[in-house]
Amino acid sequence: MATVNEMLSGYKGQVKWASEVFDKLSREASEDLASMIHPSSYPAKVVLFSENEPSQHVFMVLDGEVKLSMNSSDGKRLILRIAKKGEVVGLASAFTGNPYEMTAETLYPCVLACIERREYMDFLMRHPEAYQTSTEELGRQLTMACEQLRTVALSSSAPEKLARLLLDWSKDGQSTESGARFRFCLTHEEVGEFIGTSRETVTRTLKVFKSLRLVTFNGSTLSIPNRTALESYAAC
Repeated sequence: MATVNEMLSGYKGQVKWASEVFDKLSREASEDLASMIHPSSYPAKVVLFSENEPSQHVFMVLDGEVKLSMNSSDGKRLILRIAKKGEVVGLASAFTGNPYEMTAETLYPCVLACIERREYMDFLMRHPEAYQTSTEELGRQLTMACEQLRTVALSSSAPEKLARLLLDWSKDGQSTESGARFRFCLTHEEVGEFIGTSRETVTRTLKVFKSLRLVTFNGSTLSIPNRTALESYAAC
């Protein structure tokens, strides 16, 4: 039987787990996991699950991106992070059995594998090594959530928050002679939900960044010509 990577190698290249922890599975565990994966296509803006709903599934992101957010009682939304190819969404709730602690929504058209919570937990019981790697993945996700909260709660100004966010996103981008660049398709309102500020403030701050040549746009691609200069804003 094929492993996870071998089974999916014909689909847009070999799957590389974002956290790399699932790459550590033995062939037996990987084949068992592969037997549970049935890729399905999802259009953009599909809600996979909402916070406070009973935990019923985990989703593996095989291609595309999934937006994870939380809502306050007065309707304000905070986007925690974007889950990318190779990540497992809904993992914390699967472990605890508690309702989902956040809302998951496809950001772009995605290919996902939906696995029932009980089936995934049985898989972990059959393979203790997979239990360990899933725990490592939970720790990684907690670290990313803490970084996001640090940006929102402890940064003193909108320019500082936005600069930190753009620098963080650029880590997964492409390095070119003209600087780092990455896809920037979120609305200004969604960016505001990342950093806890209004759409108008995001628009105004981006205009300042562009005027100072801290960032440039080419369609949906954002480039950072001078990373050091943008870092000076992030350190304010």
